[in-house]
Amino acid sequence: MSGSLPAVPPAWAAPALASMLDRVAVTRAAVGDRFPLFADPYDGTWTTSGRGSWTGGFWAGLLWLRARRTGTPADREAARLCTARLAGWTGADTATRGLIFWYGTLHAADGDGGLRERAALACRDSFDAELGLVPWGAAFGGPRLLARVDAVPGLVPLLATVDAAAARSHLRRHLDLCLGRPPRHWAWRHDPARGWTAVKDPPPGWSRGPAWLLLAVAEAVRHVGFGELADVTTESMAGDLVPLADAARPDGPRDSSAAAVTATALLLLGHRSRAVAVLEELVRSHLSVDGRLLDGCYDLASATAVRHELIWGDFFLAYALALLTGLVAPA
Repeated sequence: MSGSLPAVPPAWAAPALASMLDRVAVTRAAVGDRFPLFADPYDGTWTTSGRGSWTGGFWAGLLWLRARRTGTPADREAARLCTARLAGWTGADTATRGLIFWYGTLHAADGDGGLRERAALACRDSFDAELGLVPWGAAFGGPRLLARVDAVPGLVPLLATVDAAAARSHLRRHLDLCLGRPPRHWAWRHDPARGWTAVKDPPPGWSRGPAWLLLAVAEAVRHVGFGELADVTTESMAGDLVPLADAARPDGPRDSSAAAVTATALLLLGHRSRAVAVLEELVRSHLSVDGRLLDGCYDLASATAVRHELIWGDFFLAYALALLTGLVAPA
């Protein structure tokens, strides 16, 4: 697999990326030192978090992408300050530290002050050798000994910077659980007496389940040489370009954020044609003229932000477009 993407991007890619990174400046002015989570699809007003929750790294990542495009000291400083505000999460008991610190530092042009390394070491210290993974953790409440598919992307390459064996084990355990006998389940609870038991939430038809897993595999291929691709790659090459938020609810909303995650993974894996088809559909049908990726579904079960702009949807669409246009190279 080549380390770079083909040089000639589609004509729509650069203008779409420019509109999204212009939107980043508007968002930064609106949220100040807070972290955007999701925005109203009509007026673009953000719901925010003081500490960033599990999505804080995506906001930092967007700021770094804008800084890379503009090259201005002001944009670099805004990205640096935002990334520094993530430091409090290094010791948090959550496997979402992969999402926070890998994507929050991925495009840091001026370095991250050692934040990624500290986070990687802390995650390695949380690795449970008996279970073969870093547990989901208790930082957001609920049972600690969970394996969840959204604990895999970001954490695999982050762990690989300090312990490749732990990174491989973390991915392998989640692949074994999530790709087992149908129907698939995206979260599993461990009990010392009974072992692993499937958890019903998120449901088997969850749009981001296969998207997160495909991204984790793409990152593992690049960083730890993991080659078990067939199931998740084949699934991503068929079906709708923008999936339903829950495949079991055909009358429900779609999830543009899952499509953006999938497109990024496909580009990293070298499946350019399918990735471009997904990205073109997102840009044509779901990206507003002012750079907002609409129609993302935060949580269908609780009816939270089901047709909204989501910060991770924005990040992964911008990241994919940056890969496609050559603004950034594959990590």
